[in-house]
Amino acid sequence: MTDRALAPTKTSRGAWGQFALYIVLTVGAIISFAPFFWMISSAFKQPAEIRAYPPVWISRNPTMDNIIKIWGELDFSLYFRNSLILSITPTVIILFTSALVGYVLAKVRFPGSNIVFLSVLATMMIPYPVTLIPRFQMMIWFGWMDSYRAIIIPGFYSSFGIFLVRQFMDSIPDDLLDAGRIDGAAELRIFLQLILPLMKPVLAALGIFQFMWSWNDFLWPLLILNTQDKFSLPLAIAAFTSENIVDYGATMAGAAISVAPVLIVFLFLQKYFVSGVAMTGIKG
Repeated sequence: MTDRALAPTKTSRGAWGQFALYIVLTVGAIISFAPFFWMISSAFKQPAEIRAYPPVWISRNPTMDNIIKIWGELDFSLYFRNSLILSITPTVIILFTSALVGYVLAKVRFPGSNIVFLSVLATMMIPYPVTLIPRFQMMIWFGWMDSYRAIIIPGFYSSFGIFLVRQFMDSIPDDLLDAGRIDGAAELRIFLQLILPLMKPVLAALGIFQFMWSWNDFLWPLLILNTQDKFSLPLAIAAFTSENIVDYGATMAGAAISVAPVLIVFLFLQKYFVSGVAMTGIKG
């Protein structure tokens, strides 16, 4: 038997490499999903099962008491509504402003456009904690403390959103816009009727990210809001755990319910999100 026959074929090496990749990805998925599964499972556990060692992953006697307790004692519907207001409002505004500014920076030629875009990119390099004190001081000057204006208005523009849309717009040929101008369409009509429908994939991706960030935002609302009736869901859950003996079951139930809107938004927009990976604009 020759050495060539003993040598592993290229196909077998590729198969083993693919198998190893699947193993690594599977282990990574299990590690990533384990905390989420523990949260969901603990929402239905008895207190003794949550504290048990070795850990009990699946309750032997599931109960709905934790969900009933967190929904009743925390006035969950009020804080859920507050979180929807603080998440949907800035998300919708940022989608529009990011689409408009990204379109202008990518397709409208004017002196200093590159400088404006670089300035937008520069703001992305500034660490978020660095801006907290100046923003907090500005809210005091404006008299916006303990109001939703201090949370919503500073977030009218997103540097990340503008960058994302601008990069996507580069894939759309200028000939498409020129055809609209030849037909006599104004720039606003071109943007609203021609370009905006093509942005669905990138806007879906941006919408998922922005809604998730707004829904989970904790630090900035914690600094701004003082009235408990105005709290978002993360703040209310944190206040619930700090004012009482830590009830891990109820806390896990609240956290599990608070995740639901983000999952719903992702499931609703996932077809556009996935197509955004493959879609690069109209080729012509």
